This record gives sequence, structure tokens and C-alpha cells, in this order.
Amino acid sequence: MPKAKTHSGLKKRIKITGSGKIKRGHSYTGHLKTNKTHKQNKNLSKSGLVHETDAKRIAQLIAPMK
Repeated sequence: MPKAKTHSGLKKRIKITGSGKIKRGHSYTGHLKTNKTHKQNKNLSKSGLVHETDAKRIAQLIAPMK
């Protein structure tokens, strides 16, 4: 069986925390920021964690990265 490869697009978008959780950025931050409130932009700029229901699926895509 061939070696598992890390998903190249995903490895640029996430980080693994010290406790093993997966950190991600928010969507809706690329453009059209003037239509959003200051509070919305401020909260979107902060990072979030991947939900535990998605974590297993995403961990398989980045398995060699760990």
C-alpha cells in the first residue's frame, strides 16, 4: 500500500494545537468587509477550532503531518 500523503491544500489552512485539537480560520473574510459590522469582522479574524464531528475526517487528511 502506498504512503498516505498529507492534503496539500488543507495543511496550509490549519494548525494542530498542543493538545491535539485542530485550529482553523473563519470563512467570509476574503473581501466585502465594508458590508460587515466591526464586531463581525473582529470576531471573524479570530481563529476557531474544528468541531469534534469533523475532526476525525480532517485528521485522516493530515495524518502524515502529525
